[in-house]
Amino acid sequence: MLENKKFSVGSIAAHPAGRSFSPLDVKLNLGPEDLSPAYVRKVVRHGGKDAFGEASEDLKEDVGIEVNGKQVQRITERVGGEWVVARDEAVELFKQDKLPRLYSHIPEVGVAMMDGGRVLIRASAEGPGVHAPEWKEPKYGCCLSLDSKQSNVDPQPEPPATFLDPVRLPKIVKEVSNRSCKTSGPAARTTKKPASSATRKKKKNLRRKKTQVLVRTVVATMCGADEFGYMLATEVYLRNLDLARRKGYVCDGMACNWTIWEEHFRRLGFVPILDFLHLLTYLYNAAQAVGGGTRAQWARYELWLRWAWAGEREKVWAALQSAAAKAGVPPKNAPEHDARVILADAARYVENNLTRMDYPRYRKLGLPYSSAPIESVVKQFNRRIKGTEKFWVKSGVEAVLQVRAAYLSQDGRAERLWARPRPHYRAVGRNRLALVA
Repeated sequence: MLENKKFSVGSIAAHPAGRSFSPLDVKLNLGPEDLSPAYVRKVVRHGGKDAFGEASEDLKEDVGIEVNGKQVQRITERVGGEWVVARDEAVELFKQDKLPRLYSHIPEVGVAMMDGGRVLIRASAEGPGVHAPEWKEPKYGCCLSLDSKQSNVDPQPEPPATFLDPVRLPKIVKEVSNRSCKTSGPAARTTKKPASSATRKKKKNLRRKKTQVLVRTVVATMCGADEFGYMLATEVYLRNLDLARRKGYVCDGMACNWTIWEEHFRRLGFVPILDFLHLLTYLYNAAQAVGGGTRAQWARYELWLRWAWAGEREKVWAALQSAAAKAGVPPKNAPEHDARVILADAARYVENNLTRMDYPRYRKLGLPYSSAPIESVVKQFNRRIKGTEKFWVKSGVEAVLQVRAAYLSQDGRAERLWARPRPHYRAVGRNRLALVA
């Protein structure tokens, strides 16, 4: 038995520490990457979670595998590319109504969410170096089964205290605004005092009493909205979320999000829900834009917030329309921080989403009013692929997205993908990782 011994990528004895193999067994277990399947899995998992160079260092320190960053990249993208093919095959079968269900269990509550991120893409056919870099938007989906209770009365008629905290609220608004805007770099981080373990435990228990996430699965792609819509619908179908008794579709107010709902989820009975945090941000900024001093601004925001929370959306819309009319129509060249622009945008946002703002009804159904789960997923993807010094080829980032999505999913997805037979590659010469025709 070999333990805690370091092997290079070319070593014939590369195999998981703690397992016994004869030399012949080890040799036969090696794949085209010159690593045993168990070690390939470790390389891919690290490559999908950390930068390739960092993954190389971690593999050497923690596992004892000496694989340089470039090799980690090739192996991760190779396997991720195989998982892209598996995903696309499932989507194609779904389009043809030939896709079998993945599970027999039907959840009580099913929820689909979606959002976008940011990643720097470079031209791939221009030789070494970074050429023609530009920011692109990967699309992320989050599918949840929930344990929540249905009620005949509103279980939370009062807004959360955080939404009425004049100290904490500006930080929330800033964070949501940073996530929503098209920035060229990572969002600024805010520093906050860590909660004690007792406080964290208490908050966790309170959350569990209200709504508990049972299983979360994730989809991600660099494809356009049309294909992404099919990917998200395929995931919902595989997990039987379309058969759940109570179903919700939660996201912000971007038009493409609701086009996907119209095309794939409306007929299935998914209740459309506008993310309350994005709405809150518009209300807060609009209340500030009206002016009148700090107290007046806060009183105005609190009134609008309470109306929105109580489902009195027509009142919110009328108040924003009135404020925008008094401020006047913004000129075409007005900057984003112009009060007229802020008020006009807020009024338009509420008008476009009035039918998705019946929050008392959603709470009675035990459906979420916030897209916090998908926001959390986006953060985890951003930590891997987003950065002003990370430049991706589109096919490479698509492969890494699939690896990251598989390991962020809580249904054993990665295990199932690893259980699939891998394609046969040549294992000699310059094209040792080329797919055999």
